[in-house]
Amino acid sequence: METNRQSKPLTNKYQNSPDKFNKYFLSIADKITNDVRYKNRESCKTLKSPTHYLAKLFHKPFPNIQCHNTSTKEIEKIIKSLNLKKSYGYDEISTEILKISAPFISSPLTYIRNRSILYSIFPTRLKYSIIKPIYKKGDRENAANYRPISLLTAFSKVFEKIIYNRLIQHIETNNILRDEQFGFRTFSSTEKASYKLIDGILNALNNRMVVGGIFCDLQKAFDCVNHNILLTKLKYYGITGTTHKLIKSYLKDRYQRVILQNNSPDSRSKWGKITHGVPQGSILGPLLFLLYINDLPQITHENSKVILYADDTSIIITSPNPSNYENIVNKIFEDINRWFNSNLLSLNLEKTHYMQFRNKNSSPIDLNIGHENKKITKTSSTKFLGLTLENTLSWKIHIDTIIPKLSSATFAIRTLKPFLSQDSLRMIYYSYFHSIMTYGLIFWGNSHYSNTIFRMQKRAIRVIMGLRSRDSCREHFKKLKILPLRSQYIQLLLLFVVDNKRYFKENSDIHNINTRTKSNLHQPIANLSKYQKGAYYSGIKVYNSLPTWIKDLSADRKQFGHALKSFLYSHPFYTLDEYFKKCNKH
Repeated sequence: METNRQSKPLTNKYQNSPDKFNKYFLSIADKITNDVRYKNRESCKTLKSPTHYLAKLFHKPFPNIQCHNTSTKEIEKIIKSLNLKKSYGYDEISTEILKISAPFISSPLTYIRNRSILYSIFPTRLKYSIIKPIYKKGDRENAANYRPISLLTAFSKVFEKIIYNRLIQHIETNNILRDEQFGFRTFSSTEKASYKLIDGILNALNNRMVVGGIFCDLQKAFDCVNHNILLTKLKYYGITGTTHKLIKSYLKDRYQRVILQNNSPDSRSKWGKITHGVPQGSILGPLLFLLYINDLPQITHENSKVILYADDTSIIITSPNPSNYENIVNKIFEDINRWFNSNLLSLNLEKTHYMQFRNKNSSPIDLNIGHENKKITKTSSTKFLGLTLENTLSWKIHIDTIIPKLSSATFAIRTLKPFLSQDSLRMIYYSYFHSIMTYGLIFWGNSHYSNTIFRMQKRAIRVIMGLRSRDSCREHFKKLKILPLRSQYIQLLLLFVVDNKRYFKENSDIHNINTRTKSNLHQPIANLSKYQKGAYYSGIKVYNSLPTWIKDLSADRKQFGHALKSFLYSHPFYTLDEYFKKCNKH
């Protein structure tokens, strides 16, 4: 089980003063953006302005945003929605206190907020943040080995949420955010981002194309957002007038101080001015960042696809012709770097790498990819949103990385068994074992390497139920209402299909022949077994095999989910073959 031993604030043994910490944290973005500006001046190539990319992306301006006043009801709803925390900003007022006080302060807050909208001024005292340095790894004397955690005032989050509500309504009404953006969005997830990337790779391999990926590492992207560029982009998106001035006020004249352990004078730094970036730990910050990078996908070619999840930027590049593939990859990488330079963001070339995806028996193409006389590294595996991707997509390395975590979870269950009831052990299973086992399961659950995970799952069930090592678990899965690995895979895969029908086509979309399978999903031609095991192909096959009475409920996600869960609980499938045989009898 993981501990938080390395996540503790600094101890008194640390030699650096809070002022040195604050100076370092404030200087990072300055250094990165100054380096980018210097390189831009020294470069012989003319950079396009940030608005050039916007103009190519959207051919007509957006309507202006409407910024209406808030109400006591909205204020109370926002306070109620805030996470209950005892931590607080410099004013020492936590969200817990805010929630208790809500009936008494909602009216004055409404008045203050409406005056703020009227004069387009974000309250000055809400622009101060406390920074707590958290140790990561390496030399404890080096400030670079600490992650700054920002604590804003609870009142700031209330005021930010009001602006956020008006921004998101404008953004969604006008369909501003690109489909390639998956982070910080309602109804989006790491699962959808991973699906888009992995399905693009498998589809290219199935069509016998050369396919590779550039996995970018941006240096402090949130901290390096240039305020002038951001405000220019906001105007382009129709965020003008009062709202634009209010966001400008929100970004301007922000301050932070570092506190090491307590509030004593020697553990606090002086206040330092923040000149770049969107506020960390804020409600508005992530949305403003999405708008800042929203035009990045515009630079892609027909041979490439960009996947954005917050500041994680990945580009999948395909070509039917191996001979010119290196030129295509380098051209796309050059265009990406130009966009970053224009927007005063910087790639960490040492941590940015390229991976060519291939079949097990095929040979990789020898490529040299670089920028400014620096080559990026080639790798055979990489981390992507919590998944470990290999160049053959076998999922062996990913499964190997979660085995120790599942072993620790099983050990915890075994240790606690003498002291806890069966229901409590089941809760521990779901908290520590299930959460790890199910992450990304729709991608790796059909791999033959997943059998190792199934054996570990049965071991955990035997521990909970007090069974011997060779006792059958099938009936005990039913008794505990825990789905075996393959049943869990089937459930998650089918829910993904139902939630994302727009990724799939029905037979009726392909032809007009009135057959009893016209409402089934269209099964594409598969040339590779690897493609057949992917979430797209397997999802179609598993969905089409469902009993009709469950399939007919797919328009109602809640009813479909209940019916599917009931079906899988009563039939604990150990293999997909068991599932297909059972469904064929219906």
